Amino acid sequence: MRDQDGRQAQSRGEQIQAAEHEAAKQRLLAQAEAERIPAEETTKAVPDRRWRRGQP
Repeated sequence: MRDQDGRQAQSRGEQIQAAEHEAAKQRLLAQAEAERIPAEETTKAVPDRRWRRGQP
């Protein structure tokens, strides 16, 4: 019985660890999505006019 109980406890511990791992993964994905910058904003061409300084 102890072996069976031990295996059940280990299995339960593994289940808890897997659930915690999945919860952490979901938190990271949610945080990454919240901080995501849309591709349209990163690919916009922004004119760089520094080279025109001093020109009328």
